[in-house]
Amino acid sequence: MREQSLLCKVVKKDPEALKKLYDDYAPKLFSLCMRYMGNRADAEDVLHDGFIKILENLPGFRMGPACNLEGWMKKIMVNTALNNLRQRAKEEKLISFDKAEGKMDVHDEEFSEEDAFPVIPEKEVILEMIGNLPAGYRTVFNLYVFEEYSHREIAVMLGCSEGTSKSQLSKARVMLRHSLTSVFEKEKRY
Repeated sequence: MREQSLLCKVVKKDPEALKKLYDDYAPKLFSLCMRYMGNRADAEDVLHDGFIKILENLPGFRMGPACNLEGWMKKIMVNTALNNLRQRAKEEKLISFDKAEGKMDVHDEEFSEEDAFPVIPEKEVILEMIGNLPAGYRTVFNLYVFEEYSHREIAVMLGCSEGTSKSQLSKARVMLRHSLTSVFEKEKRY
């Protein structure tokens, strides 16, 4: 089914088209949700809420050279995840963009050739490491690395300063580097 034809059928609420749209895009979008939320239950909630928003806004979507369906859907999922994190922060005070969140003392470090890792762990291990980052670090890391937003754009989205965005990214990278080092140290012992 061509994308445009599929979208027309989805807008008309054709059950087969709805299922195909979900089956085609849910796995990629779920991975994106996992990166932001850090656990399966919250990621599933965001995926569900995001798909509802996608279906509500689909009649206004216009495909073109500058706008593709998958990119548009990812943007909705990212915004849904960010809204969810903001809501949780209000309710539970989970995200603190200006504090180190007590996980570990991290300092901005330069990456050198000596820090290179001999083998890259499986994708699932890396995603788990990202999921284990404090919420603020994880959010900035995802926006910068995966969604390719600038620090200025991230600052506007999250209501923090550019410096805070840069600091959160740096601390996330340091924590990930420490996690990767731990994995390699364990592998050396075996």
